[in-house]
Amino acid sequence: MAGGAVRGATALEGKVALITGAARGIGLETALALARAGADVALLDRCARCASTPYPAPQPQDLQRAETAVEATGRRAIAVRADVTVAADMAAAAARTLSDLGGLDIVVCNAGIFSWGSLWELTEEQWDETIDINLKGVWLTLKATVPYLIEQRSGRIVLISSTAGLRGDPDISHYSASKHGVIGLMRSLATEVGEYGITVNAVCPTRLKTPMVTFGAYYERATGRPRATESDLAEVNRKEHLLPVDFVPVRAVADAVVWLVSEEASFITGTALPVDAGELLL
Repeated sequence: MAGGAVRGATALEGKVALITGAARGIGLETALALARAGADVALLDRCARCASTPYPAPQPQDLQRAETAVEATGRRAIAVRADVTVAADMAAAAARTLSDLGGLDIVVCNAGIFSWGSLWELTEEQWDETIDINLKGVWLTLKATVPYLIEQRSGRIVLISSTAGLRGDPDISHYSASKHGVIGLMRSLATEVGEYGITVNAVCPTRLKTPMVTFGAYYERATGRPRATESDLAEVNRKEHLLPVDFVPVRAVADAVVWLVSEEASFITGTALPVDAGELLL
């Protein structure tokens, strides 16, 4: 889709997007893709470590670099430190987006965390943090932004779920439950806001090369090999994809989001779109 997700670099000219989890990974790539298509962007991130996650959290300087990168495309950007699990944070972030960028047309709920463990071995902390951020955080983001879209009787909403939201995988029952919940939220909200000209869809990526999975402990978990490396994970990925790729590029997910918020997808709502190199077919 790169270069062809929408027609022209100004296809989203005049639109304003709000993206959670925007300091790096899918969020940052999506922000850049939307900016290249002409949108101004509010980048939200908590930039703080979760107690139950085994990988480093984004830092405030990551969010500032994201803002600089978006501005380098020629679009306006604001960086907002906000916690998706705190209603007041999300209400303030939505209000600031309207005041600083002059509107709100696109909402991308991307913030999420990941950990693993057998269902009976998961800690309450793992369960609670995962559900709070991955599911409650999506609800609070929507609760803070949807009223603005209803008032203007237009808008595009995209929720980032996962292939784990479309099937069950071992050792990630809490993550899978949260991502299934995201798809349930998407489908329900689509039925509630369709009359206002608002579309609501989800994107379901396969495993991507992001900080969430590019570290030693995850390599060992995913491959079952001690001292596993990224190359070992790539080998496993190739076997799990129908297409001959090891990692689906993060940009492919961003391009799917750009397409779903474009005019070309005006009549698509309530859909969970896999970006998985055919993983779900195997």
